[in-house]
Amino acid sequence: MRELIEAGVELSPRTGPLAPGPGLLIFDTLSAPLLEFVREASCGGVQRILAIAEEVAPLAEADCWTLLDAGAADVLPWRSGQQPAVVVRERLRRWHETERLLQAPEVAGRLVGHSPVWREALRRIVEVAAFTSDSVLITGESGTGKELLARLMHTLDRRTDKGAFVVLDCSAVTPTLSGSEFFGHERGAFTGAVAERDGAFALADKGTLFLDEVGELPLTLQAELLRVIEERTYKRVGSNTWRQTHFRLVCATNRDLEREQAEGRFRSDLYYRIAQWTCQVPPLRERVEDILLLAQHFLQQAPSHSGAVALEAAVRDYLVRRPYPGNVRELKHLVARMAGRHVGPGPITVGDIPNNERPSRDDHGRAWHVGDFETAIRRALGKGIGLKDISRNAEEIAIRLAVEDTGGNLQKAAAKLGVTDRALQMRRAARRQKLDT
Repeated sequence: MRELIEAGVELSPRTGPLAPGPGLLIFDTLSAPLLEFVREASCGGVQRILAIAEEVAPLAEADCWTLLDAGAADVLPWRSGQQPAVVVRERLRRWHETERLLQAPEVAGRLVGHSPVWREALRRIVEVAAFTSDSVLITGESGTGKELLARLMHTLDRRTDKGAFVVLDCSAVTPTLSGSEFFGHERGAFTGAVAERDGAFALADKGTLFLDEVGELPLTLQAELLRVIEERTYKRVGSNTWRQTHFRLVCATNRDLEREQAEGRFRSDLYYRIAQWTCQVPPLRERVEDILLLAQHFLQQAPSHSGAVALEAAVRDYLVRRPYPGNVRELKHLVARMAGRHVGPGPITVGDIPNNERPSRDDHGRAWHVGDFETAIRRALGKGIGLKDISRNAEEIAIRLAVEDTGGNLQKAAAKLGVTDRALQMRRAARRQKLDT
């Protein structure tokens, strides 16, 4: 469109496979084939697609939500007189800058993974860190990498006078010393206070204060923390002098703070101050396609790393099948133990797996489809869904996941599915034809 070009938006019409990065979709009619294209182009939401409804086509509110569910990152109606081209330009600039940061060494080299759920969590953290100064609450199970994400936020913070990254584990703060840990103290303020001491509020001034396991704070400390957040002032224990502090607050918890509020264990007013943004970190069981990438990453980092970065097929299969109640942290420790047992330049073999980590006979013989897959089929049968529909849906899901996992590369997706490129294209074409009818 002429207005977009005049606003400085570089348009490259699609002539072949979709290029990585944000894309622009201009449409006049919402249809099933269009929604299917959005699903494919966005790779399940991994790639950001900005959908623009032409002015001749009034956009219903329900259509916006439908497009978002299909994988579009945003939906805009084209309204002349409201500078829509400028809005599009600025939106795309932000997205391009976010993607650039995601590929930067401080992100891609430390926070490994390409699964859609992980990319979405990482993208949210990167965008909030680089373009806002808001407080963030990171939630998720133990071992999912919440502190790593908090440190990444501090790294990407663009303040020119940025201070230190200060960590305070709220689960380790004893009630008798909590005031000193947060506020600091004056010399002689209590028995054992032989010298003055800065607390977390002072140390984090102009920097980032990371409160790990914030859900463990007792109600009295929650009230004091809220006051400091609101007023940005505090007093050391044993002092009458008010001091100022300005820090970015990042909190983490493995608790459900909304439930904690309902049960009276966490203050609602504090929750809304620490959770201007929230980020749910996915557990490793939702990132199965990232397990081998993480294992290779941890293998290279292991202190006893002897040059072996390859994993035998049986080891790869074992790592993918194995449950990880401790999430990424548990995988990291397992890989470190395997690396410690390994000798020589060859690949990691099954003998490098510690004896107490090896699967039992039952686990070894268990089929891949036991578990959630059987549960889903049982649920379908309970709803009266027949074998034909179950098989069709399983095939469609497998194709969609393979295409998403390979970033839209149909050749790689076909290889992953064990079919030819032609067979995959025919299956996708048949699905589109069915949607058209």
